[in-house]
Amino acid sequence: QVQLVESGGGVVQPGGSLRLSCVASGNIPTFYALGWYRRGQGKEYEYVASMSHDGRATYADSVKGRFTISRDYAKNTVYLQMNSLKPEDTDVYYCNLPAPGPDYWGQGTQVTVSS
Repeated sequence: QVQLVESGGGVVQPGGSLRLSCVASGNIPTFYALGWYRRGQGKEYEYVASMSHDGRATYADSVKGRFTISRDYAKNTVYLQMNSLKPEDTDVYYCNLPAPGPDYWGQGTQVTVSS
């Protein structure tokens, strides 16, 4: 089993910044990607960003140029730096570790962008 624990959500004004963190623990694969999704109430999961085991980052078009994903391999941690936040970025953000079977997910952290 793998456990993912997110932190760093909160309330911020439009144009503000937040940094999310996700720590992976447990039976972690040798090579693994880590990523972020978000989901609002009653909506589907929306892909945000991910980083492969060798450091390649990909982003959803909606966050390119505003969000930056990074990893600390020694700490099994992935970060999501979110700048120039917009009200439409308001959602619960989930950490994701793809797996051959069901993916692993964190419990989510709420991000609210509001004036």
